[in-house]
Amino acid sequence: MKIPEQTIRLGKRNQLTVLREVDFGVYLDGGDIGDILLPKRYVPTNCMLGDTVDVFLYLDSEERLVATTQHPLVEVGRFAFLEVKWTNQYGAFLDWGLMKDLFCPFKEQKMRMQQGKRYIIYCYIDTLTSRIVASAKIEKFLSHDIPPYHIGDRVNVMIQQKTDLGFKAIVEERYSGLLYQNELFCDIHTGDQLSAFVKTVRPDGKLDLALQNNGMQHVADFSEQLYHYLLQSEDGFCPFHDKSPAEDIYATFKVSKKTFKKAVGDLYKKHVISIQNDGVRLTNEGKITGLVEE
Repeated sequence: MKIPEQTIRLGKRNQLTVLREVDFGVYLDGGDIGDILLPKRYVPTNCMLGDTVDVFLYLDSEERLVATTQHPLVEVGRFAFLEVKWTNQYGAFLDWGLMKDLFCPFKEQKMRMQQGKRYIIYCYIDTLTSRIVASAKIEKFLSHDIPPYHIGDRVNVMIQQKTDLGFKAIVEERYSGLLYQNELFCDIHTGDQLSAFVKTVRPDGKLDLALQNNGMQHVADFSEQLYHYLLQSEDGFCPFHDKSPAEDIYATFKVSKKTFKKAVGDLYKKHVISIQNDGVRLTNEGKITGLVEE
């Protein structure tokens, strides 16, 4: 079924007007494509003729264009981490939150998908059939252009898979990135959606990422956080020092050990804290005057 792209967006949410009511639902104005059925089970309460309804459009099992007010787990042009509900001789069928499962043909699988397991996929429209389908060969949907980011920029990422170096990540639904294992101080898993910071923009268009921003503003922000932690702690004491495990520091403050040590140095230079063998302690000056700008 050929969908005129300029009138409606298949595989995405659309705002369509209610034209008429029938026993089994309402018909929506699909423009050049014609009227589109919104089945009765999805019609909003007190829906009236002329109302605008927010709907997702897809093809049903008989290849008819149909609307739903349900929100699928993925839309066309986006990535998701979905579970395989069942398989047959043609491919795998993924649970994306709608009555009709999302099809991933064998030719779009890196390895044979197994029922009950979850995979990172990209959702797109097959140009030959106009069907919404999935592909696990996600690299071909990532851009090779140089990303428009700078060092320290915050980006949204989806964890793709573990590698020998760390974890590959999909950056802002478009670019490829890498989080290095030796810079991670928390457990992350395939499918996790996180905020990260750009460390390096590589010539091949890929990004080196970090979960913490080690820039000077980040250090200044954490210096203030550590100072308030000391103010609220018993005796103004923090039981972490330069020999403390990085994992323990991250579990408490969600920053790297490097950031922690820089913040300690910053507070020490301002005479706010004293450095002891078993941690750092707020000084009397720090309790009275607080943080001062240099």
